[in-house]
Amino acid sequence: MSAKRQEGSRLKDAEQGQVNLRLDVPHSARVYDCILGGKDNYQPDREAAKAMMAEWPALPIHMQANRYFMNRVGHYLAAKEGIRQFLDIGTGLPTEPNLHEVVQRVDPASRIVYVDNDPIVLTHARALLASSDEGMTNYVDADMRDPESIITAPEFTETLDLDRPVALTVIAMVHFLLDEDDAYGIINRLLEPLCPGSFLAMSIGTADFAPDEVHRVAREYEARGMPMRLRNRAEAERFFDGMDLVEPGVTQVHHWHPHPNAVGTVNDADIAMYGGVARKR
Repeated sequence: MSAKRQEGSRLKDAEQGQVNLRLDVPHSARVYDCILGGKDNYQPDREAAKAMMAEWPALPIHMQANRYFMNRVGHYLAAKEGIRQFLDIGTGLPTEPNLHEVVQRVDPASRIVYVDNDPIVLTHARALLASSDEGMTNYVDADMRDPESIITAPEFTETLDLDRPVALTVIAMVHFLLDEDDAYGIINRLLEPLCPGSFLAMSIGTADFAPDEVHRVAREYEARGMPMRLRNRAEAERFFDGMDLVEPGVTQVHHWHPHPNAVGTVNDADIAMYGGVARKR
């Protein structure tokens, strides 16, 4: 099916479900999908992606490294730390592999709650979140700026057992939270109902390594209604205050538990994301 017919089909499905996809403006998740070579994006998303890659040709490398980080984090938490419950904020759906696919390969009984406010993800969530028979996936349609709407949602409370550890994963999201949004307060509120032994895994946008290029990309985002707040290392580390960081601490995402075959293959200047994983005391 042609891209145009696919878009028409998705739009028809969305109209039947009375979901406003807002195809006239780019959405950060769909721009991300486009840059990674996905198919669930539209002309405004593609135009935005093209403009951003013109400003920083390494952007696809950066975004792919962030996706690989998510995969490694999910596998580490499931395989090494025994985590079987996950709360994933800003899912990156439908770009594969998704978190539930990574962790259910370790244990098919794993449970995952996804959170996003992208109407396209909402429209396709049921098909995209095909869980194993033993486990469960669920979806909360919410904006992370309102953490109460997440932790009180029945999809959250009925899927996750809060007496057992949960991994809160916030991948490539907090750079869309401005100072007035209180990003640190939001993360702390999402962690609050999770029991000791739970984990926080994050990747955090930065301009520390390619400031000119990354700031130009940020201006392209802002021009399209998606302002960003990039953070330095100290600001990134602050998200994990009061928690026990997993080695090697907060580092560029491609340096966090890299696959042996990937060591030395990525230029630090091509990565604009810190990453870290920490255990709640």
